[in-house]
Amino acid sequence: MTSIINSSYFLILSTTAKESLSILEILLIALGYLTFFAVAGLFLVLLERRVAAWFQLRIGPNRVGYQGLLQTMADALKLVSKELTGTIKADKLLYNLAPYFVIITALMSLAVFPFSKQIQAFDINIGIFFLIAVSSIGVIGILLGGWASNNKFALIGAMRSGVQTISYELSVGLSLLTMILITGSLQLSEIVEVQRQGGWLILQGHIPAIIAFMVYMIAGTAETNRAPFDLVEAESELGAGFHTEYSGMKFAYFFLAEFINMFIIASIATTVFFGAWLSPFGITESIPWLGVFWFLAKAMVLVFLMMWFRWTFPRLRVDQLLTLEWKYLLPINLVNIVIMALIVWLNLTIKF
Repeated sequence: MTSIINSSYFLILSTTAKESLSILEILLIALGYLTFFAVAGLFLVLLERRVAAWFQLRIGPNRVGYQGLLQTMADALKLVSKELTGTIKADKLLYNLAPYFVIITALMSLAVFPFSKQIQAFDINIGIFFLIAVSSIGVIGILLGGWASNNKFALIGAMRSGVQTISYELSVGLSLLTMILITGSLQLSEIVEVQRQGGWLILQGHIPAIIAFMVYMIAGTAETNRAPFDLVEAESELGAGFHTEYSGMKFAYFFLAEFINMFIIASIATTVFFGAWLSPFGITESIPWLGVFWFLAKAMVLVFLMMWFRWTFPRLRVDQLLTLEWKYLLPINLVNIVIMALIVWLNLTIKF
């Protein structure tokens, strides 16, 4: 009887220990992603300033720290120390809740990316669907922020964001669906495995894959509300747009989320079109950090491309924005997905 009690006691202890270790593991992973989130945001802000200066023949940040490397850190400290102001007539609950919608959805999206074969926090069989669904929630924070601020300029910016996001999500989803026809899976690790065996999808899919990539990058840039699609924050028309009434860290959340969303768009393209962590020169399975390097290098090239868009093209009008999507990108996507389906079907027919 005593031995049974002792064995039960040790079983309970071992179960408790396992649960504690599991919770500790989850907390450490979450801390790692939060750290990456903050560091990536600060780095992308600095990169944006450097790229802008390069395109405009300016020097850029060069005072705080070596070559201005600590400028974004100084800005972050400034925003943390600033007073959180707001309007008297704002809806306090929704006004304070809105920034967290934007920042949490961006953080959730990072969890599913395969930075290497060993480094992926959340690998589910509906990875692409999860990314599209979660990224769609971010616009709720923008709508809440614009409406709850009780400011007409913020409300106009929020309504523009809703129209823009709903429109361009169609092109983002269809361009990704075009590539999923090749892989036959929504799971990101499976998509990478297909590319490990047969090469990058942008090469496997021939011309339709290149068209899908081009449409995806245009629509993805629009979905992140960046120039030339920055009607949501049109400074010459709306002040700061939907976050006009925000200050301090709440403003920083919106600002940081924009840059992280840009990285997310680039990371999706890296995973689906360019083999994620796979090296162009060979397989990097045995060296995890080399896979992370290739993933980040590819993503940074695409981020630079999005920044290039911003500092090259003028802002579109609202009618031009919607015309581009509904009259051009969407029909091109629909025709492209049919062509890709025919290519996949013909390949399967030839194999059989």
